[in-house]
Amino acid sequence: ASPACTELEVVMLDWLGQMLGLPEEFLARSGGEGGGVIQGTASEATLVALLGAKSRAMHRIREQHPEWTDFEILSKLVGYCNSQAHSSVERAGLLGGVKLRTLKPNNKRRLTADILREAMEEDKRKGLIPFYVVSTLGTTSSCTFDALDEIGDVCATDDNVWLHVDAAYAGSAFICPEYRYLMKGIEKADSFNFNPHKWLLVNFDCSAMWLKQPRWIVDAFNVDPLYLKHDQQGSAPDYRHWQIPLGRRFRALKLWFVLRLYGVDNLQKHIRKHIALAHHFEKFVLEDERFEIYEEVTMGLVCFKLKESNEVNEELLRTINGRGKIHLVPSKIDDVYFLRLAVCSRFTEEK
Repeated sequence: ASPACTELEVVMLDWLGQMLGLPEEFLARSGGEGGGVIQGTASEATLVALLGAKSRAMHRIREQHPEWTDFEILSKLVGYCNSQAHSSVERAGLLGGVKLRTLKPNNKRRLTADILREAMEEDKRKGLIPFYVVSTLGTTSSCTFDALDEIGDVCATDDNVWLHVDAAYAGSAFICPEYRYLMKGIEKADSFNFNPHKWLLVNFDCSAMWLKQPRWIVDAFNVDPLYLKHDQQGSAPDYRHWQIPLGRRFRALKLWFVLRLYGVDNLQKHIRKHIALAHHFEKFVLEDERFEIYEEVTMGLVCFKLKESNEVNEELLRTINGRGKIHLVPSKIDDVYFLRLAVCSRFTEEK
């Protein structure tokens, strides 16, 4: 009932997609079926993609095995992600009622083609059907990037597998051409998501999601009662079919304000400044022999710790957060507790 809201959302997601350098088939302006939609959070986008993947896999498997019941097909479906992926990926599996395997990444915390291929082949031998893979660009704990390009090749060998890319935090940096090498292989994905509300100066909630074939989502979600029918059906995206809730807010407006107010150049400056500040802090850590850097610094996140036990680092975090000046969030990988400094505010300065 609000064509202006729909129209602005279509245009904003095309603008944003162009800023990131997304392949044309994700954009509405390509004239194909692809396009973008604003979800509430990345957790929602992961679940929506999983439900689309499930709908597509069931449709294809029914054609190959008409004798199988829906329950039999469902019990065979299995999805995959890096064990360092956000907890919402695991939750999407629970909500979607399918098995989801968290795979142990390599020693650089990356999910690679070999690890994924081995897991998929093992499951196929057990009679299971791989249908969904989440590749994380910028893991929550340490901002590590899965090997998207080679994962895309593994997924491409199987018609039933949907590749979803979750770049919730780090995706904002792709507006800077020098960081796009980290999303190499994005053209092999079926869906892509990042959160402008994390690092692109847009107020919560605004999670941008692009789909090459939204019809699978629409098929999964579409119930069309008479009171929701209208004369313009089919002439524009019916965004209620692209998401879990029926109603939606006019979130494209705040995106429009930020893009108009800052312009691409200033948004790029904002991202580059934060990354430079993170490296500035990294330098301080390296100059102090009591501390060490725990993971490589790529974006505005610095993972560091005292060269002491987990308990001492926990005590340090309590002290810092207890003062109420800055707030750090810890994490733990391979039973090592470390602190994470994330540069988030537009008011943070070198001094």
